[in-house]
Amino acid sequence: MPTSDSYQDYLIEALKDKIHAAAYLTAHLEDEEPEAGLLELALSNVFEALGKPNMSEEEASLHLAKLDNLLSGEGTATIYALANWLKLLGLKLTVAVDEGDEESSADVVQLAEVGNV
Repeated sequence: MPTSDSYQDYLIEALKDKIHAAAYLTAHLEDEEPEAGLLELALSNVFEALGKPNMSEEEASLHLAKLDNLLSGEGTATIYALANWLKLLGLKLTVAVDEGDEESSADVVQLAEVGNV
């Protein structure tokens, strides 16, 4: 009888690719109607793929405890804590231009050039 891998096993294997992991987290962060707990689950999945294999059991437990702690925080310190947490996994937070933004990057360059004249 053929056996199949679970979706979770497939997901964790796919998230070992940092580009895939970054896209996965970006999709969760850009969700217009986020469900409670899904971001934490996504971060945990990325940790399982990228961090856990490179850490001792004790280090992994501490890293997950940091995640729980930082997600319960408020204010700007939470963003910086998340950035540091991701850095340990080889990822980083970034800010990008919204693809749906009406102003094109060419317009921004022209505005910048006009401002420098």
